[in-house]
Amino acid sequence: MEYIAVLLPSVVVGLIFWFAMKSIFNADKSERQAEARAQAEAEGNAPGADTPRRDGHSSGQN
Repeated sequence: MEYIAVLLPSVVVGLIFWFAMKSIFNADKSERQAEARAQAEAEGNAPGADTPRRDGHSSGQN
């Protein structure tokens, strides 16, 4: 039982650190994806921007 009392604080701090780092990396990944999407739209290279529609008409700008 003494071992648990000694190790528990370190394990809890380690878990808090792991969750914090995980959320930081997920936020960074989302931000990079949003930035890439915005940059692609600004350059006019958005995926599917100039692909023909199913009815044969173009959906892009000329």
